[in-house]
Amino acid sequence: VRHRTGYAATSAGEEMVALAERMEDDVASLSRKLAGGAVSPGGELRVTTNDTLLVGLLTPIFAGFQRQCHDIRLDIVLGNQALNLSKRDADVAIRATDSPPDTLFGRRVAHIAWALYGREQDFPEPVVQPIEPLLGHRWIALGDALGSFKAAKFVREHVAAERIVYKLNTVLGLPEAVEQGIGIGHLPCFIADRRPGLRRLSPAVPDYGVDLWLLTHPDLKNVPRVRIFMDFVAAEIARQRPLIEGERGHGAHMVSGD
Repeated sequence: VRHRTGYAATSAGEEMVALAERMEDDVASLSRKLAGGAVSPGGELRVTTNDTLLVGLLTPIFAGFQRQCHDIRLDIVLGNQALNLSKRDADVAIRATDSPPDTLFGRRVAHIAWALYGREQDFPEPVVQPIEPLLGHRWIALGDALGSFKAAKFVREHVAAERIVYKLNTVLGLPEAVEQGIGIGHLPCFIADRRPGLRRLSPAVPDYGVDLWLLTHPDLKNVPRVRIFMDFVAAEIARQRPLIEGERGHGAHMVSGD
C-alpha cells in the first residue's frame, strides 16, 4: 500500500514476509548441520541382487550394515534380470557379471571362483581328482536357462547326456543336490567351502569364475546413503575375498565358520 512516507506491506504481504523469514532460518539451520556432519544419512535404499548371492553371502553383510546405520531401510529386490537403475527400479545393484553396463558407476569387489565338488562320504580322501575319471560319475548341472554359465558349458560339452541326471535353473539349489549325493557338480566356492558335507574335487577353475560388482547410477554415487552402503559392502566383501575367490579349501572340506 502506497503512503506519503513510502510503501507498506498489505496483511497478505506481511504473512509472506514472515513465512520467508522462517524458511530462511530453516535453510540456515540445515546448512549448519550439514557443515558439521550432524545430519545422518537415512531413508530407503533399494538393492537388487540374485538369490544365490543374498543367501550365500550378503544377508549377514546387510545385517551388519543395518546395525551400524539404523536410519537406512533396505528394500531387497531379487532377480537375475538387470533392473533399470536410471529409472530408479533400484539404487544399487550387486551383480555377478563380466560385462557391467557402461552407463553405470561401479567397482569390482571380488572374483567369484567355481570348482568341482562331490559329497564327502563319496570322496573321503582330501585329494584333488583328475577330471577325466570323474566324467563317468553322475553329474548335476545348470539347466538350459542358465546354459551361458561357463561351468554349464563344460558339462554340456564334456559329460555324456545320460550322466547328467539332475538339472536346475538356479545356482542356489546346486549345493544341496550335491550334498544329498545326487551327483557331482560345479559350485561357487564361497558356498561349497563352508559346507562340511562337501569335498572339493578340483582346483578353482579361473575360466568358470565371474566378477562381483557393486553398481549404481552416476547421479546417485554421491548420495550419502548410497555411498555409505557401497563402501560398507565393499569392505565386508574384501574381508571374505579368500573364500569368494577359492583360495580356501584346496581339496579339503571347510568347517562352517572357518
